[in-house]
Amino acid sequence: MKTIEVDEELYRYIASNTRHIGESASDILRRLLKLDTQAQAARAITPPPAAGQGISQMLAANELAEQESAIDRFMHILSVLYRENPAGFAQASDIKGRKRIYFADSEAALLAAGNTTKPKAIEGSPYWVITNTNTGRKRNIIAQLMAAMGYPHGLIERVSQSI
Repeated sequence: MKTIEVDEELYRYIASNTRHIGESASDILRRLLKLDTQAQAARAITPPPAAGQGISQMLAANELAEQESAIDRFMHILSVLYRENPAGFAQASDIKGRKRIYFADSEAALLAAGNTTKPKAIEGSPYWVITNTNTGRKRNIIAQLMAAMGYPHGLIERVSQSI
């Protein structure tokens, strides 16, 4: 993925054409520019047949209530998402802010990408994530990741609101 800068007016235009939570700017532009959707479909990762089972069990068992903070809930959700679909979780590297990267394969990469990122390792995975974001941003990161991994909208909403 490459990073480009756009003016505020263009950014608002792209954002106003979002069809669902987690739709990337690349997907929006591909749709608006009517670029080859077959190439896009080839990139998409479909979840395994039991996708959502681990996440649904996490919600049903009320595991998140055991977590003391939004950071702990965020980290727990990421860990469950990775365990459920490691190949799909690779989509995390495409999720970025305007000036920050959120996921990397090392603490050093996140520290080099910004000040006070407070990176933490995602349990059971080779990934690290920044944790110095507000709860709304954490919810957005989870929603974007789950959408990229192919989870249904209703489940994405339930999980992201549970942070």
